[in-house]
Amino acid sequence: MRDGRLLAWVLADPSRAQQLDHAAWTEILSMAHAEKLLGSLAAQLKGQTVPAAAQNVLKRARLATDNERQIALWEAEMARRALAPLGITPILLKGAALAAAGVSAATGRHIGDLDILVPRDRLEEAEAAILAAGWEWAKPDPYDDLYYRRWMHELPPMIHRERDRMIDVHHTILPLTTRQTPDAEALVSGARKLECGLSVLAPEDMIIHAVAHLFADGDLQGGLRNLWDIDRMILEFSAVPDFWLRLKARAQRHQLSIHLARALRLCHHIFETPVEGALAGDARKADVFYVGKLLARNGWGQETRKLLAFAFYIRSHWIRMPPLLLMRHLWTKWWREKGTAKP
Repeated sequence: MRDGRLLAWVLADPSRAQQLDHAAWTEILSMAHAEKLLGSLAAQLKGQTVPAAAQNVLKRARLATDNERQIALWEAEMARRALAPLGITPILLKGAALAAAGVSAATGRHIGDLDILVPRDRLEEAEAAILAAGWEWAKPDPYDDLYYRRWMHELPPMIHRERDRMIDVHHTILPLTTRQTPDAEALVSGARKLECGLSVLAPEDMIIHAVAHLFADGDLQGGLRNLWDIDRMILEFSAVPDFWLRLKARAQRHQLSIHLARALRLCHHIFETPVEGALAGDARKADVFYVGKLLARNGWGQETRKLLAFAFYIRSHWIRMPPLLLMRHLWTKWWREKGTAKP
């Protein structure tokens, strides 16, 4: 059985699909499905000669991601309408932002929840307007509510009572407890207004947000898909003069230079992305663990290297909170779950 490198190898150069045998096709489709990269793979392989069975799978994936895109853009429009009376223009994040901006990274991309960014000093107004427009708390819980409002970079998740769609309302891009403190005001002031009345982050900030989400806020679950986003954005945005200088400056402003360097190294290593060598820097010993985690899939699409995954799970908590706060939070969560557990 091979790992996720097979999937990355074909994504980076679709012509390589001609070299796949029947077993390899089974493996690559399984891994792409597990990584939520099936639509991206389908988009990359459009026009390539593939086996009939695989073509059927890829065709369905294209239809599914096209449908997800339409739903995501409609949800974004609903958020815009909810906030328009307040004079607040929601800044789209993640998949919806890529789709609304027409960025090539959106082609075939899986899009889940709607993520928006609003100025922190307008957060209470935005919250009230969104609740009035039909969204409600997904999991009402006093402790979780306090945790989100005191320590996190977003409100507790909400879901629309009729459309059953989630929305995450951010006021910055990393939890307030992390070691890095991105400049939320710079993110908002640098956002670009779209013709549809919505906004998206500046190109460099879109990459920085993807980098932050991947390396400074989580356990790398779904990491290969996030790294693919970064690869696609770099290929498109780097055609603009002075791109690398601006990207470096934004990474410094948001205190994410180290994470950006690692993202560039891993993009180049896994997807053969052309990157600025001086900005990526030399390889680090820890890079091998990140590569191992990002490619941890077998031919059935199952996650492998469970011990490494657990280590990144521990890391995700460690980088999010100071030790004492982390211990208190985990103790509280454990005690609450123990108290609600059924005998």
